[in-house]
Amino acid sequence: MTKAKAFIYNVVINTITMKMQRSFSHILFNYLILIILSGCTSSKIIEEQNNKILPPEELYGPLFYDVQSDKNIFEDSKTFVDAVPLYDVDVIKNKYADLKDKSSTSLREFVANNFELPSVSSMYVTDSSSINTHIAKLWSVLKRPADKKISGTLIPLPKPYIVPGGRFREVYYWDSYFTMLGLAEDNELETIENMIDNFSYLINEKGFIPNGNRTYYLGRSQPPFYSLMVEILADNKSDSVYLEYLKPLEKEYNFWMKGNEEINSSKEDYLRVVMMPDGSILNRYWDNKNTPRPESYREDVATADKALSDFPKLKQDDIYRNLRAGAESGWDFSSRWLDKVDGDYELSTIHTTDIIPVDLNSLLYNLEMTLSKAYLLEGDPVKSEIFSDKAQSRKEAILKYCWNAEKGFFMDYNFKNNSQTEVFSLAGVYPLFFNFAEENQAELVQEKIQEIFLKPGGLVTTPNHTGQQWDAPNGWAPLQWMAIKGLRNYGYTVLANEIKDRWIEINKGVYQKTFKMLEKYNVEDLSKESGGGEYPTQDGFGWTNGVFQKLSKE
Repeated sequence: MTKAKAFIYNVVINTITMKMQRSFSHILFNYLILIILSGCTSSKIIEEQNNKILPPEELYGPLFYDVQSDKNIFEDSKTFVDAVPLYDVDVIKNKYADLKDKSSTSLREFVANNFELPSVSSMYVTDSSSINTHIAKLWSVLKRPADKKISGTLIPLPKPYIVPGGRFREVYYWDSYFTMLGLAEDNELETIENMIDNFSYLINEKGFIPNGNRTYYLGRSQPPFYSLMVEILADNKSDSVYLEYLKPLEKEYNFWMKGNEEINSSKEDYLRVVMMPDGSILNRYWDNKNTPRPESYREDVATADKALSDFPKLKQDDIYRNLRAGAESGWDFSSRWLDKVDGDYELSTIHTTDIIPVDLNSLLYNLEMTLSKAYLLEGDPVKSEIFSDKAQSRKEAILKYCWNAEKGFFMDYNFKNNSQTEVFSLAGVYPLFFNFAEENQAELVQEKIQEIFLKPGGLVTTPNHTGQQWDAPNGWAPLQWMAIKGLRNYGYTVLANEIKDRWIEINKGVYQKTFKMLEKYNVEDLSKESGGGEYPTQDGFGWTNGVFQKLSKE
């Protein structure tokens, strides 16, 4: 309640009190008090209904573009789009329209006076606890309560959830599966269920799970790990969990397969769906928008400018969509999505939407198998067989288009030029993780892992040094887990345990020096920090914590 409302409220109460004492009964007095309080509540509801939750370019108009284009305002482009307006958005926009001085200094002052800026710090104080104890304490630090509906870019979620940490102040889709591995080890089943319920809510409300619960992520999703989250919960409760989440599982599938009816021999691709030369259907990463990412606006504009300078025949819209699609992959960015020109992989060559990723299609194979299992549990063998057949068809297509017998590894496939890409990446372990690679293929894959990927600190993401964060020298917790489990599925436990031991040791080594868990690690040179990408290495960190708890407690 504002001071003005409080003053009026007190005046009214005092007046009524005097009159009640003189002429009315105590019962009628209480009745009028309830009417006044009801009026205050109604006023609050109206205020909440006026909140605006929209993409930042729609919310703030010219203010958004001016702030995000000026490198002198915020070093991190994500800062402003996460800010919360202190006043009605229309009032702020009108004030900005009247602002005469729009220099960097004036802009910075205007934003500071009209927005609550996000903070990356927390109340948590690091100590010398054991690493497992430290992570167990961190869950409460990284947990966010159910969101209130306020103006800005945060999509409110109905239940508590875990954020990765650092500049990542919202829930992230594929991160959450790996976080849940650790939550399960620490018996945080209620948190896991809350997070799955939140993702189900997003599927029902938005039609899919966005990259994160921000409006600027509404054009894209992330690698579809929802079915694996449901599996974690089912493993800890019962198979009835599959029935509980059957409808959102199928809605998630429909999102990825949207446009399946639109493609044919003369129109081979639409949205995230691609028809292969033999008529089989596989998927790619995409984004429904073709503009600069609001949270990386300045960086995307610079990339597009360079791309158009280097390759004048490119279309600006396609460059932006490919950057966005790279973000949907979770590997933003990597040589997987780039062309090699004069010996270098430049971000300006990005062409994510031309590529059939082996990891994405392996995940969708698993989603189809999960739906088959769920429908069988529901007592619908017909629908179960439909999804089982879809999974079998996808498996055959992955083996046909992504397996390279000569290289002995699973590769991504460029459907525009009908050939596999040249980039070795840990995405190639996904068919082993989901247990559909053939035995001889798994044997060759494990050889390549030892030959190309195994480094002192674990597995490197790709062998390419590009300056992008999803390339050498960086190693990431989720890919260590996918590789370790995939190798174990085929009996290569010695190699799997070697990777596990090296990864745990680098986590421990950095923790002993800093008392922090990091987003990624330099696995090639243990004396150096990880790097590359659009922002500094973050600490926290959700999926690193989750994978460490899972592996270290085996």
